[in-house]
Amino acid sequence: MNDIAIKILYMVSCIFFIRGIKLLGKTDTARKGNGYSAVGMLIAVITVLCERGVVGSWNADFRFNGYCYVAVAVIVGSLIGIVWSKKVQMTGMPELVALFNGFGGLSSFLVAIAQYLAQPKGDAFTAISLGLTIAIGAVAFTGSVVAWGKLSGKAFKKNVAIPAKNFVNGLLCVIGLVAIVVYALFAADNPFGFAQIERCGIIVAAAAFLLLGFTMVLPIGGGDMPVIISFLNALSGLAAAFAGFAIGNTVLVVSGCLVGASGLILTLIMCKAMNRTFASLLFKSFGGAKKKGAAGPAKEPKAMSVEDAYMILEAAKQVVIVPGYGMAVAQAQHAVKELCDKLEENGAEVNFAIHPVAGRMPGHMNVLLAEANVPYEQLKTSDEMNPQMSNIDVAIVIGANDVVNPDAINDESSPLYGMPIVNAHEARTVFVLKRGKGTGFSGVENPLFTNDNTVMIYGDAKATVSALVSEFSDN
Repeated sequence: MNDIAIKILYMVSCIFFIRGIKLLGKTDTARKGNGYSAVGMLIAVITVLCERGVVGSWNADFRFNGYCYVAVAVIVGSLIGIVWSKKVQMTGMPELVALFNGFGGLSSFLVAIAQYLAQPKGDAFTAISLGLTIAIGAVAFTGSVVAWGKLSGKAFKKNVAIPAKNFVNGLLCVIGLVAIVVYALFAADNPFGFAQIERCGIIVAAAAFLLLGFTMVLPIGGGDMPVIISFLNALSGLAAAFAGFAIGNTVLVVSGCLVGASGLILTLIMCKAMNRTFASLLFKSFGGAKKKGAAGPAKEPKAMSVEDAYMILEAAKQVVIVPGYGMAVAQAQHAVKELCDKLEENGAEVNFAIHPVAGRMPGHMNVLLAEANVPYEQLKTSDEMNPQMSNIDVAIVIGANDVVNPDAINDESSPLYGMPIVNAHEARTVFVLKRGKGTGFSGVENPLFTNDNTVMIYGDAKATVSALVSEFSDN
């Protein structure tokens, strides 16, 4: 295949990527966008195989047969992907996304290592690009492993305070960058007499940045994992872009820049939604502090039965549902859709107030509700719903905690103070569906639960919502 045809195919692939990302911006077109992106990747992979001569590498000896290695990789990867996609629950999607980010960083990291081992060092720009690929890919990989462990509860369950964290991270970063410069600018026959200085530079850079991924993410509280996942996604894309420069692949540069830019934009949006700065994300261990309870007897929340809750809902004309991670845990999205239909049949207007960081990853609640075929028009942001909240008859909080905590507005001593929330406490009546009396993922107590206009409905969210649906059906 000639160079012109390869460039045209790369351009077509990039167009599919851009169109796919555009369609991913809306729930009702996200599946189509995923398909466009998959087609673009297929075109890119085939083009790379043609460009690198793999397609013409047939050899009877499987050890030297390019087809054999490609086929094995495709089969193994496909089997893992199929099994994983079938087994994973929606509650496990955030940690799966974290691992995807990690695998993206790892793949770029391995591409750079393979390029270093296979070919002589190029000019300074190419060498630095290769070093930055190793650096960013390593941070994305190990950081994502830590994020996966925190989200899944299988590792790093407790927040770890690293003494002089910023100094340690800064030192590792400086060591890694110096090692990259040493590799890029010093030849093997350098005047210092170190014959293996290039190899030492690569090894030191890889080790420093692999460790940096751990030390950077480890102290960050689990409540801030949505922002971290978005940031690590941006890093995985940036690593892919630098890998494209290192190996001279145009489509890798374009696709990596698309992922990196979109991930960074999303990170900034998430930081704004949590009233955090980007610097706070990198340099402060926020989101892990627990608020100490006030002295004196604690006010007990009021509990209510499903039957009594039905009587209030039956008379409601304006209802807003505030979903959280508890809805994902209970897999209650389909029951919530049934309740939504029953309320609308009863003459109520129903909307969903979705906080940008509700759940454990960006867009978690949107994905859940789209799976249950909730109309996209009913999915409102907190900014859209808050001005109307005082006119809402009933706000139903399902498994959410931190994103409806009034202390974020009222209590300057709260770790959540300043974070924009869904103002569910302003509704005339608030139903809170929870399994028990525990705190949310951040460990901060929520005074909403003891407000005069709040009643608790304890139990599994799916069972509770299904019981409410049955009350509407029986009456």
